Amino acid sequence: MAGITYSTAGVNLDDEHLAEKLLIKQLSFKRAGLGKPLAEAGKTTGLIEFGDYALAMCTDGVGTKLRIAEAMNKWDTVGIDAIAMNVNDIIRIGAEPMAFVDYLAMDKPNPKITEQIGIGLNEGAKQSNMTIIGGESAVLPGLVNGYDLAGTALGFVKKSDIITGEKVKPGDVIIGMRSSGLHSNGYSLARKIVEASGMKYSDKFDGKTLGEVLIEPTRIYVKQILNLIKKVEVHGLSHMTGGGMTKLIKMNDAVGYKITEPLEPQPIFKFMQEKGQMPNNEIYRTLNMGIGFCVVLDKKNADDALQILNKTDESKIIGEVTKEKGVTIPKLKVKLDKF
Repeated sequence: MAGITYSTAGVNLDDEHLAEKLLIKQLSFKRAGLGKPLAEAGKTTGLIEFGDYALAMCTDGVGTKLRIAEAMNKWDTVGIDAIAMNVNDIIRIGAEPMAFVDYLAMDKPNPKITEQIGIGLNEGAKQSNMTIIGGESAVLPGLVNGYDLAGTALGFVKKSDIITGEKVKPGDVIIGMRSSGLHSNGYSLARKIVEASGMKYSDKFDGKTLGEVLIEPTRIYVKQILNLIKKVEVHGLSHMTGGGMTKLIKMNDAVGYKITEPLEPQPIFKFMQEKGQMPNNEIYRTLNMGIGFCVVLDKKNADDALQILNKTDESKIIGEVTKEKGVTIPKLKVKLDKF
């Protein structure tokens, strides 16, 4: 089998980033006064003026992970993914999530499925200490094939406490927090690899079925991160989603990130790399590879941070910030120089 890439699976990251850039270029109007933007358009999490506070907003969806749910007829965890992909972005700038609205599009309504989706949404909200205040559903035959689930999160942060990544500097340490698996990106690639491997979602894998491993819900880091930033000065935070380790570059592209001791990827990542014949550079710029969230801070605060995080998490120092731009993983000969 020839090597599979995210591009051959149907997702070209370079094309996606260009399309996004051209869309953002058209967003020139800005509100003045209360509600004016505090960050330029295009940031994963937007910030707006609200007195002594900034309101933070972001939107995201579950993506083609829903195809796994459909194949397994298991819908009670995808709501967690919809919440997680948003709140993990909200906390990236030091904000606390407080409200959420969901959007569910479908080709035809199925009450049993929507009830199960609601179970996951409620669990995700509970883990995030956040209220789902409303939402919208739409039946769109001919436009939607199956289900599409997305949402928008609202958070708040004191202006003085916003974490922009500007303080990230050479010599800082990088703490990696373990992911629960693929989270909610790379599933076009995952499904392509499973198809090419000849395996079925019902086949045994790592003590479960392959489908159960792939549908494992995205981990929510809200409580750990909010607790950490109250007690330790943090320079930068990164939610490791689409783009893999290049998400560190998006945090602050004026410096570099040397990953000397990456967390050991779970077996599902090794399966995907082996069956997809993917080189290290390709898979580390596509998937989280076992690292779901990163914290960057001064070396002197690392022990305190690890003591706080490791009460509930498997976290460790995975590298340091350098002067050389880009992301390097020397032991794997990985060099990533753009997001």
